[in-house]
Amino acid sequence: MNHKKIIIQSLVRLGAFMAQFTGLAPIKSEKVLHNDIFFEGFKHQLKLANEHNSWFTKANLSHALEQWAELLQSAPLELWLAPYHIPTKNPKTIAIIMAGNIPLVGFHDFISALVSGHSIIVKQSSNDRHILPYLAAYLTHLEPHLKSKIKFTKEKLQDFDAVIATGSDNTARYFEAYFKNKPSIIRKNRNSIAILTGMESEADLKSLAEDIFRYYGLGCRSVSKLFVPKDYDFDMFFKAVYDWHFIMKSAKYANNYDYNKAVYLMSEYDLIENGFLMLKEDTNYASPIATLFYEFYEDLESLKLRIKADTSQIQCLVSKNFSENEVTFGATQLPKLSDYADGIDTVDFLLKI
Repeated sequence: MNHKKIIIQSLVRLGAFMAQFTGLAPIKSEKVLHNDIFFEGFKHQLKLANEHNSWFTKANLSHALEQWAELLQSAPLELWLAPYHIPTKNPKTIAIIMAGNIPLVGFHDFISALVSGHSIIVKQSSNDRHILPYLAAYLTHLEPHLKSKIKFTKEKLQDFDAVIATGSDNTARYFEAYFKNKPSIIRKNRNSIAILTGMESEADLKSLAEDIFRYYGLGCRSVSKLFVPKDYDFDMFFKAVYDWHFIMKSAKYANNYDYNKAVYLMSEYDLIENGFLMLKEDTNYASPIATLFYEFYEDLESLKLRIKADTSQIQCLVSKNFSENEVTFGATQLPKLSDYADGIDTVDFLLKI
């Protein structure tokens, strides 16, 4: 069996393991390999992840695991890897510096490096340190030869050939200087937007709420800004997103809401709010937690020019019949394996090193 087939088989088995943890409570399957060794331990790691980072709620952890369990199946994996010729000679060592804003945010980089045949040195964010090492241990138990190819470190990165690093705009500047002599993918801040016309159905707007509130809006694929036509009536929008009012049960989210509202009111900004989400007119893309920026547009053609000029700041564009690259309402947190961050083909990069 060649390398690609071995990795696909291992990832499919990993996906089946992860699928047990996608509901309100884990459900153990007799068909999943090595549950006697790993099942209870992974339950404990999820508990630790939640205790260490309260943004990682059971619901958000389950959502992340469910998304990956659906992707780690034979059909999507084979479709993803079909265009690539993956050699088995001359493997390199890839350093991966991961963000920690949402659960398993660096997992795609991790499996991209694995399928490309390289060794990996992973430096995780302190916000997300419990889940991936355990999943990697499961993988190496399935395929012991991978054990020598996967390393996690908290120390200074050394002895690597290329790097994939994700961080803020500030850390990206540091990465670009520090790794200037290495092949690299350096990811900066990006945000996602939605284009509304006023013709959206209630179902569209309810789906949009998922794009806004999932992971508390902390992901680069989370919608942080709306573009709306002049005189747009937000009543229908607020009615559609009301199902997410339970988000205020999170003390951390509620504290952010109260703090940001106080700052806005003291600064005498005009706000539209419904008790759990504030809308603020603003030309920026990155909005604070519990806030959604919005901006009026005159016409769609002018807006297209604006969006094109700001492409480097935008991860996802949610709309209906606005752009050929648009994401449908409710789908920003359901990317396909071929939906690469920042539009940069990670596997292609790794195969050309």
